[in-house]
Amino acid sequence: MSTSAKGGWAASGGGGSASMEYVSTRGGTGTVDFEGALFSGYAPDQGLFMPQHIPLLDGDTLRRWSSLSYRELVKELCSLFITAELIPRSMLNDLIDRAFSRFRHKDVVHLSRLKDGLNVLELWHGVTYAFKDLSLSCTGQFLQYFLEKKQKHVTILVGTSGDTGSSAIESVRGQKNMDIFVLLPKGFCTQIQELQMTTVIEDNVHVFAAHGNSDEIDEPIKELFADVDFARKYNLMSLNSVNWSRIMVQIAHHFYAYFQCAPSLDTTPLPVVEIVVPTGGGGNITAGCIAQKMGLPIRLVAAVNSNDIIHRTVQHGDFSLSESVKATLASAMDIQEPYNVERILWLLSGSDSCLIKTLMERFSASKSLTLPEDLHRKLSETLRSCSASDEDIVRAMQRCWEENHYLLCPHSAVAAHYHYSQPDGVPRCYLAPASAAKFQDALLRAGLVPQLPPEITALTAMETRSTPLDRGQDWAQALRGWIEAMAQWREARGHCLAASGQQGITGQGVTQT
Repeated sequence: MSTSAKGGWAASGGGGSASMEYVSTRGGTGTVDFEGALFSGYAPDQGLFMPQHIPLLDGDTLRRWSSLSYRELVKELCSLFITAELIPRSMLNDLIDRAFSRFRHKDVVHLSRLKDGLNVLELWHGVTYAFKDLSLSCTGQFLQYFLEKKQKHVTILVGTSGDTGSSAIESVRGQKNMDIFVLLPKGFCTQIQELQMTTVIEDNVHVFAAHGNSDEIDEPIKELFADVDFARKYNLMSLNSVNWSRIMVQIAHHFYAYFQCAPSLDTTPLPVVEIVVPTGGGGNITAGCIAQKMGLPIRLVAAVNSNDIIHRTVQHGDFSLSESVKATLASAMDIQEPYNVERILWLLSGSDSCLIKTLMERFSASKSLTLPEDLHRKLSETLRSCSASDEDIVRAMQRCWEENHYLLCPHSAVAAHYHYSQPDGVPRCYLAPASAAKFQDALLRAGLVPQLPPEITALTAMETRSTPLDRGQDWAQALRGWIEAMAQWREARGHCLAASGQQGITGQGVTQT
């Protein structure tokens, strides 16, 4: 199997890529390897890391890959973006197998073929019943591999709109060489989402319940990363989808969806499949754009809720904030600043980092940006988009149940709303990011009966732990204090803590129930 890319780069699928480096979308830093990108949040110039070259797959390679399992596709794709010098291929395979060992479905993901071509790819068979388990379980394994090798400790900062926090926690819980600090937007997550974070009582897990929305909790995290000396001293990194590793693994969703839903691969050119992606922060849709660049013949649809900045950007070139974040049934997508759009614009601009730096700085200053005409044209050629109101979400959930006796989560229902508004005939796949079991209120509003697995039911009886962050409080300063205190505590205790039976520090202001 061979691949090629613009710029003359080539790789063999038998091992890690022969050469793969990463650059910032804003061009202000030098190149880094996969390890450097993995251990970073934002790049030092506040851009996002992307591969310097995107490998291009030919039709014969795609046909060969079409028989691979999801697990094997992840291995093949990761081997193109991680050199064998960094992680030998056999070790890479082992790490990915380990990552997926806790998934409930034997195939890791599962395609449900429903009435009238509603093909739902269930990405939620991991520990927290959300698609982020897929990329974060792999990322956690990659981190642990490098940390053990170099005897290093990192501090992970995560802002979550609902599902990222619990998936990130599960990927690193109990690890002695990582501390994770998670900010959740109090009142904006479902009870189950919040409990999946606050019931994890581990020395290295620190959950903060902030009285603000998803965009507001990103600000103190950005502030700490921008303090280069502080970030370096405490080895700060992010597991939000600013982290390239998450985007890389998510590319596999699109390849697997394509191979499952393409009518035949015996034709030339290969048939096109439409992939409908519910999106908030834009990570999954970015992965789809990269899959397109790699030669996968897919047409992408970005499906959003009433927080429709991506929809307005695709339709009108209007990358501007609304007056406020709207609370919707699809709460994990209640995001106004989808930071991964920067990666998409960088791809479509031909890696024009000067342009992206100018555009993103303009947006950062004014929270309003009109895309240049040429860039908007390329975006609208690459993506379709739609938005769904809460009423649309409810109707899609109801119709799917009536026709299939199948429960959709409200985020998957955003994608199903697109399906129900389109004519038949085009092969499509809908990415389902979460189990309906996590969204009881939405199901009840649709007049449907939640079906709760025992792992979720048990959460309500478990001990919880979190630290409140109140409005008016300096959240960045509070986080600094906690990070410094934990570093001092760990240094003082050294390696004397026994992993079993001992609790981490709770500190002033921690809520325990």
